[in-house]
Amino acid sequence: MNISKKFFHAIEEVAQKDIPAEVMVRAKRSLLDYLAVTCAGTAFQKEKLKEYYTFSEPEEGRYKAIGTGKSLVMKEAVFLNGLNGHALDFDDGTNSGIIHLGSPIFSLLLPLSQRYDKNVEDVLRAAIIGYEASYTMAVSIQPKHKALGFHATGTCGVLGATLAGAYLLGFTEEERYQAFAIACVSASGMLKVLDDGSELKPYNVAKTALLSLTSLQLAKSGFKGHDDPLGGYRGFLKMMSGDENTEIKPVLLNGTYAIMKSYTKPYASCRYTHPPVEAAIHLRKQYGYKPDMIEKVCVETYDLAVSGHDHTDIQGAYSAKMSTPYSTAVALIYGKAGLNEFEKNVLNHPQVVALTKRVKVVANDEFSKLFPERQSAVVTIFADGNTYSEQVDFPKGEPENPMSDEEFKERYDDLMEYGGVAKSVSKTIYENVQDCTIKVGELIKNL
Repeated sequence: MNISKKFFHAIEEVAQKDIPAEVMVRAKRSLLDYLAVTCAGTAFQKEKLKEYYTFSEPEEGRYKAIGTGKSLVMKEAVFLNGLNGHALDFDDGTNSGIIHLGSPIFSLLLPLSQRYDKNVEDVLRAAIIGYEASYTMAVSIQPKHKALGFHATGTCGVLGATLAGAYLLGFTEEERYQAFAIACVSASGMLKVLDDGSELKPYNVAKTALLSLTSLQLAKSGFKGHDDPLGGYRGFLKMMSGDENTEIKPVLLNGTYAIMKSYTKPYASCRYTHPPVEAAIHLRKQYGYKPDMIEKVCVETYDLAVSGHDHTDIQGAYSAKMSTPYSTAVALIYGKAGLNEFEKNVLNHPQVVALTKRVKVVANDEFSKLFPERQSAVVTIFADGNTYSEQVDFPKGEPENPMSDEEFKERYDDLMEYGGVAKSVSKTIYENVQDCTIKVGELIKNL
């Protein structure tokens, strides 16, 4: 059996299992997280979306582009869901896979579910399998994949989203395999989108969801892919890791589902910034210093969180979200790093600009060895002749330090409010997701 079919059949075996109750509960939270983040992302990008509508004239249809209030043709809905779902970089993911899992998967599944009259349980079951496929592939090729300049959400994400869609729609085993093989050819995504003020990181999610839809359409039409798209000297694994002999990790790695390994973000910035952000918030609460007393700040963290995240020249909200100095600075000044802390008026505030310049980020060898099992950072503040330090190993939202139900609900409500969703609507959606029998079209009709 070739390596592709071995991986595919391992996913097939997971799909045949009864899903544990706690995994379904976590999947419900993942769906709610996606809906809230996407609604908020739509509001965040509203000016750019206006220009997009004017230029592209998206065709009206039957499928909701979440948060826009528009019903569009399938491809437009899938694409815009992905674009808005990752706009805030607030969607779920995993550190070990260095991948955002839910946004491409749900961006595809929700419009498909409208067309084929699926309910919430159908979506959750398919998403759980999609998470498993995306994560297993990502964790098998990281960190080499990232070092080569690839964004795993765009590469491995298309594999998981495609398989999720194939299971949702009841494809035959042969159709599922061909869709997977086609998705391997589709996979792309470069991390250059993080650099120099680029605003295209959400595009990697948008095109991932759209390419997954195309993979399904081609497979259902009878197009065939390579018999072993993962293996060989020109296969996915060689291209994405540089090593033809890369071994794929077991599914249900360490005995848990991938969706249970995912984090939920409490701060509106890149996950790599969260340990120092949380440490900074703790320091502010403990010592009550004034920001203008801070002479300099040193952040020690793992090496992957340094390169590409240590910039102090902030060129917009996207740049700020990727910057540890900026995210740490606003946490020190305001005691939080939410949506409002990445708005233009804060980006340009003289106090924020000045403190950002005084934050230095360095790699700590011990922390680098421990990642991804621990996501450590130490923030040291030099202020008014004194030194204050705080270390965080598992920032809030990690499986080791999860949000409480109350914390998650507060985050959900805040995101929905930011997205302009009426409280009565967001409350109904929250309650309806708990009822897995409700049709997806009914669930999202007011978004």
